[in-house]
Amino acid sequence: MTTIAIIGAGEGLGAAVARRFGREGFSVALISREQGNVDRIADSLGDAGITAAGFAADVRNPESLTTALDSAAERLGPVEVLQYSPVPAREFMKPVLETLVADLVGPVEFSIYGPVTAVNWALPGMRSLGRGTVLFVNGGSAVRPGATVAGTSVAFAGESAYAQLLHDALAPEGLHVGQLIIPRGIGAGEPSHEPDALAELLWTMHTERGEFRTFAAPLD
Repeated sequence: MTTIAIIGAGEGLGAAVARRFGREGFSVALISREQGNVDRIADSLGDAGITAAGFAADVRNPESLTTALDSAAERLGPVEVLQYSPVPAREFMKPVLETLVADLVGPVEFSIYGPVTAVNWALPGMRSLGRGTVLFVNGGSAVRPGATVAGTSVAFAGESAYAQLLHDALAPEGLHVGQLIIPRGIGAGEPSHEPDALAELLWTMHTERGEFRTFAAPLD
């Protein structure tokens, strides 16, 4: 049995992805800042017959994140799928003309340092398994910068570049990297944006191992 580690797991998309992969026999490591939140999700998954456990970590703190991942692998088994999908803080989303150097520290730690930490932790295990998938989940500003959300636009651009480079570098090893872009956010009154629909899309990205980038819906 292998594990999917969902970094940024919450009651919406994270829980839906956990259910989808759990139905296929994956154990589920739920990683978020609040231990109580991931424990509640893990309990509900357990009631559905899915092996799951929650681990607290701050993605802006590399030691915190790697410690959580170490604990997850020790308890649940090797990580075959890594999903990076934490929700950015509201303070990261200032208009561009109000954005100072200090305002970019948080977004860069969150959207670039965090993924780099997680991926470098996960790669040795995936190589040992001989298979693995890394899934990045981002909003539309990752591909179309928004003047009112400068911090996430800048940081998501860096995350996207890193993910694309990983895709190209790891494909010859049989490891897949994919990015899901969700324009207008999760939900948004669109069936294609509901958590269960997005979870199905992420499952397809893992199993079909297609192109690097997938859109939940066209950009406006």
